[in-house]
Amino acid sequence: MQKYISKQNLNTLLDTMIAEGTRVVAPCLNAGIPLYEPIKSASEMVTELLPRRSSKEAFFPVCEDIMSYAKEGQHVSLKDIDPSRFQETVLVGVRPCDAAAIPVLDAVFSWDYKDEFFLERRKKTTIIGLACTDADDACFCSAVGLSPGETKGSDLFLTPLEGGGYACETFSDKGEALITSHKELFSEQTKAKALPLAEPQTEKIDLKKVKAWLDGHFEDPLWDCIAVRCVGCGACAFVCPACHCFDIVDEGTEKAGKRRKSWDACGFWKFTHHASGHNPRNLQPKRYRNRIMHKFKYYDDKFGQTLCSGCGRCVRICPVGIDIAAIVEEISKK
Repeated sequence: MQKYISKQNLNTLLDTMIAEGTRVVAPCLNAGIPLYEPIKSASEMVTELLPRRSSKEAFFPVCEDIMSYAKEGQHVSLKDIDPSRFQETVLVGVRPCDAAAIPVLDAVFSWDYKDEFFLERRKKTTIIGLACTDADDACFCSAVGLSPGETKGSDLFLTPLEGGGYACETFSDKGEALITSHKELFSEQTKAKALPLAEPQTEKIDLKKVKAWLDGHFEDPLWDCIAVRCVGCGACAFVCPACHCFDIVDEGTEKAGKRRKSWDACGFWKFTHHASGHNPRNLQPKRYRNRIMHKFKYYDDKFGQTLCSGCGRCVRICPVGIDIAAIVEEISKK
């Protein structure tokens, strides 16, 4: 289904859904920093800037309770957190690099164990993607086979048009249902031309060659050269739309507390630290090797796709200037 919606009607759509009790998450400014967060009015939405962190937080929060416990005398009571309490959500203004990473997460959280928390949020969320018309020198979606107009992962996709407004295209029943339930705000497709899409200044990387090299170079001097600058801060994993490592810990006292799921990162020294004291990734080159291997080999081995959508956030935020796109490009030429 292809339609047109003006900017004013898009704002009306969001305000109407908010008034109806739908949780609307969109890029907005928090202390001057663009983030995906719940909004109270469409006027809060800022689509010109790429959010600092990715949209995965809508399904995979930084930290969440999954169970609580309490002890009274010799009796211990456990209480599960009910995932069905999650609100119906519309995630709007999602950049293609973020939307494309969501199906990547789907595969992980529904693989050998079905994560009810993630899957319940996914079921209740409609994703409205937005084409990119601007890119900086850190963007490299086109290098990993995506594009500024990529529709993968979106239920409804918006393309900005010359003169204002958006061309709308649906890619799921959720997207069609959203248009049908607010059909008065949409019109037939206009003849206006789409604004020129962004042009990331990167050439497409041969990911098959990258994987072939990784298959045979678990031990290689390159890992020491690459990771010599890495400080193991984990920032790259925390801003990545596709990274999904987490830890589960019990917090509280012997009388009461909660079991919590929190983000983790393979770049941290303690990530693979055994209770015995042994650590199979005791040096930073081993940890950075795992990051590259996971994204461009292990995940591909398991699910047949790359664990990277080329958003460039890790490049922008790295305190020592490590550029994963440059690293992968170097590997592709070996």
